[in-house]
Amino acid sequence: MHTEHALPLLSPIVAGMWRMAEWNLDVAARVRWIEQALELGIHTFDHADIYGNHEVESLFGAALKAAPSLRERMRIVTKCGIRLTSAQRGVAVQHYDTSPAHVRAQVEASLRKLHVERLDLVLIHRPDYLMDATALAETFAALTDEGKVAHWGVSNHTVDQFALLDARHALRTNQVELSPLHLAALDDGTLDQAQRLGRRPMIWSPLGGGRLFTGEDAQAVRVRGVMQPMAERLGVSLATLAYAWILRHPSRPHPITGSGRIEGLREAVAALDVTLSAEDWYTIWTASTGHPVP
Repeated sequence: MHTEHALPLLSPIVAGMWRMAEWNLDVAARVRWIEQALELGIHTFDHADIYGNHEVESLFGAALKAAPSLRERMRIVTKCGIRLTSAQRGVAVQHYDTSPAHVRAQVEASLRKLHVERLDLVLIHRPDYLMDATALAETFAALTDEGKVAHWGVSNHTVDQFALLDARHALRTNQVELSPLHLAALDDGTLDQAQRLGRRPMIWSPLGGGRLFTGEDAQAVRVRGVMQPMAERLGVSLATLAYAWILRHPSRPHPITGSGRIEGLREAVAALDVTLSAEDWYTIWTASTGHPVP
């Protein structure tokens, strides 16, 4: 049996590839970065067709071409459905596109750029107001039957949007934003739905896009003010505490890292060994909202 087939679909922590083009790594350094992530137990790598102005998948794919044995040790996630404004691509207005032709074209482009034969998980990146759920589900089924995509999911979808598509083709996850500075998913039903269905969510921007460390707005200052001493008491970094706060949720989320620093990946993985008390969790929630629970 190949190692690939023994892996779960997602590792507890997922490596986010959004900014890989900014890391300025040559092919050998990219290979080593991937190897170090795998050594930390991070076997899932989160892409999107548009990341790095459509370049990141190719950068990652060049590393896989240079070291093809890495492929069976990992899971690859990518997204499609956003068309960025581009004169070169003939797109005058940024928009969403979940038409069968576009989804198929983007999946096949991702396969070529990543130098792989199958994508482990493909997500619809944003809700498309013009989505034909039946036609999209048929496209999912066809690409799965062709062996090009193993599983499907969505990103940034509401409870109803998820249910609409899930009724036609089973979705594995909804990738949503959650951090000590962004609490909407706790109240908008997406995490409740994930827990009810047993579909573990993926979490983007778990560190608030860096605001947690450098934000000078009132919310960031309040949250940092309670988290810093808590982190010191627990003997972990501020980043590790933020990941632990997310992991405490019973929907069993998969946080996605954004750092090109291996130390950033280590901080995320360290959170797997931290279990916050309910009081500590709500202390952070209270600082974020600026008021106690009702």
